[in-house]
Amino acid sequence: MHRRPLITGLVALLATVGTLAFSATGASAQEGRVKAWGNNANLQLGDTSGTATRLTPATVAGLTGGDVSAVAAGFYHSLALLSNGTVESWGRNAEGQLGNGASAAYSVPGTVQNLTDVVAVAAGVQHSLALLSDGTVRAWGYNGYGQLGDNTLTNRYNPVTVAGLTNVVAVAAGNHHSLALLADGTVKTWGYNANGQLGDGSVTNRSTPVTVTGLANIRGIAGGASHSLARLGDGTVRSWGYNANGELGDNTATQRTTPVTVDGVTNVRDIVAGANHSLALLGDGTVKTWGYNNYGQLGDGTTTNRPTAIFLDTVTNVRSIAAGSHHSLVLTRDGRVRSVGYNASGQLGDGSTSNRTVITGPLTVLSSVSLIAAGGEFSIAG
Repeated sequence: MHRRPLITGLVALLATVGTLAFSATGASAQEGRVKAWGNNANLQLGDTSGTATRLTPATVAGLTGGDVSAVAAGFYHSLALLSNGTVESWGRNAEGQLGNGASAAYSVPGTVQNLTDVVAVAAGVQHSLALLSDGTVRAWGYNGYGQLGDNTLTNRYNPVTVAGLTNVVAVAAGNHHSLALLADGTVKTWGYNANGQLGDGSVTNRSTPVTVTGLANIRGIAGGASHSLARLGDGTVRSWGYNANGELGDNTATQRTTPVTVDGVTNVRDIVAGANHSLALLGDGTVKTWGYNNYGQLGDGTTTNRPTAIFLDTVTNVRSIAAGSHHSLVLTRDGRVRSVGYNASGQLGDGSTSNRTVITGPLTVLSSVSLIAAGGEFSIAG
């Protein structure tokens, strides 16, 4: 049950991308707190401050950092996976994306109902996913395009089982589509498909999982607004879906309904996708970016879209990466957070609302960070 109901008025749809962060008072992960910053119009920061925007990290109420093993950010809601296998959620809830059986927004974390033994979580614009230890997947929230995978178009306010999925080892969520990586190295997708983001060779929406064409030996997956990524065991990356801004990285602006190779990217150990841009973390601790760059989210000092991958300038020794709608985060191996891109809601956490085309930071108020996530226009660190 959620600890505290929303008592304010109207909330907007899906806020910004969420990423765990620490507070402006210099709190660290070692002090056991989770932090968030940026847009808070739908209470997605979880800091009990109402809907006030935060330009620097603020404490998420009721979460102890040592108990949080993963975080995820949707457009206007946030998720935290606890070490005991349960999930906490907060923020917008009109479509049921908090999974607590209600539709009211919540300003502080509360427990997703009837959900245990969770090992991973993912958040789309208005829906949420949880991977269970038995290899099955649960989903809840908005289902207008079949993104919950239960063979209906009915919104769900409590978790339901995604049909026909077993032996899943990872999940990811785009705006209105979902992805699952299976133990055999293949990928299943479901939901919205107008731009080919399901990768099955069609533009037909799917309310149950289908197999992405031609993929094998996949080790990681990511979902953007309308495009998808997969990391192969050989360190290369495949992409498919919407491509008007170069988000597929194949040096074209051609939409793809089946996977193509991302040019010039090798030795990749992690991938993430923003709304229309993509990032890859390489084995040497550097980062490459490609796609939409109107707000500087690719971090190359320009606002020029890039249809092939470029290096994220001035950053090395990166441990993990995250992408919001139009901003990017990196966590370096010394536990520090750096940010770049769109900042109208303070999602970069540097105390300003100025966009940045070169990566800022590290954010001096955060230290010993081990987890990051980015939502629509917000960020989380823990």
